[in-house]
Amino acid sequence: MKRILHMVRKEFLQLKRDERMLGITIVGPVLQLILLGYAATVDVKNVPLVICDMDNSVESRKLVERYTSSGYFTLSGYTNQMKDIDDYFERGDAGVALIIPKNFGCDILAGRRPQLAVIADGSDSNTGGIGLNYASIIALNYARGLIVKRAEKYNIIENAKQLPIVTAQSRVWYNPELKSAYFMVPAVLVMVLMVITLILTSMAIVKEKEIGTIEQIVVTPMSDFEFIIGKMVPFALIGFAEVFLVLLVSFFVFHVPMRGNVFTLLTFSFLFVLVMLGLGLFVSSISKTQQQASMTAQFFIMMPFIVLSGFIFPIANMPVIIQYVTYFIPVRYFLEIVRGLFLKGDGFKELYPQAIALLAMGAVSLSLSAYTFRRSIR
Repeated sequence: MKRILHMVRKEFLQLKRDERMLGITIVGPVLQLILLGYAATVDVKNVPLVICDMDNSVESRKLVERYTSSGYFTLSGYTNQMKDIDDYFERGDAGVALIIPKNFGCDILAGRRPQLAVIADGSDSNTGGIGLNYASIIALNYARGLIVKRAEKYNIIENAKQLPIVTAQSRVWYNPELKSAYFMVPAVLVMVLMVITLILTSMAIVKEKEIGTIEQIVVTPMSDFEFIIGKMVPFALIGFAEVFLVLLVSFFVFHVPMRGNVFTLLTFSFLFVLVMLGLGLFVSSISKTQQQASMTAQFFIMMPFIVLSGFIFPIANMPVIIQYVTYFIPVRYFLEIVRGLFLKGDGFKELYPQAIALLAMGAVSLSLSAYTFRRSIR
């Protein structure tokens, strides 16, 4: 035990001497959370809209007002020539174009069915698809209002409010305001914890190799187990410190509610930290230089984990084979745990399958790192 404590003290002293790394370790995650918390959003608002009104009637202007006052679109251009729309799309000044044909107002007054055209810029499929949905909803509500007015005018139904129109009463659970921050900030917490623990531990053993102290440590009475534990404990403590910092930013900057138990979060965080520490030590054991360790950790662990965890792309939208691969990604399970705790208030009863998966992965990664370390020093 005393040898482990000396190893832990050595690691903290080494980190303290590297003031730049110490600053990055403490300040970096907080800045990263703040930047990603505001920038990483799936909300689509203020879609740039170009209007091609070839009718220029009272009815067409009423329709245009519906779009510009909806809050979904920002008017970026107004024209009465179809050929001008291409220029707006090519310059990137428009995401959606609304085309109102000639005789639009006359057709409405005559009771005919006028046609509208909506064009979206497919180079940004997310914004284009959502913009089309917004445009369709506005047009549908406008048409519904015309039906009610026509029914009132011709006394088709004594009270137009009695028209048999089906309405759906929508309810959103867990995030009623559909705020992206509530969904993204807990995920950023996972990413920050992964990056800090993985990068720091991936440099741990290989740094000893580069400066030549690994041979001195090997000839001491310290066992391999004590050496690995002494390397892990400082970075585990740093990881937990980052969790508290990120939680404070989440609560007081983004006002993300924590519906679950903080103790439960810390318990599951411990399991996730074990997995990442094991992977970091494994990378450090098989690497010969710090640069090699950094590149290996980034390209073979962090990037696949981020892409396949569901942080950016929904797992359900991935090919079936890739969905099976995601079961071997520990970030996937911890992401489900953190979002469940923050948004749904889940507890051990709901999250124990993810906890078991992390525990198993932690045991495998630590065993693998211990095995590769023994081989690397022989």
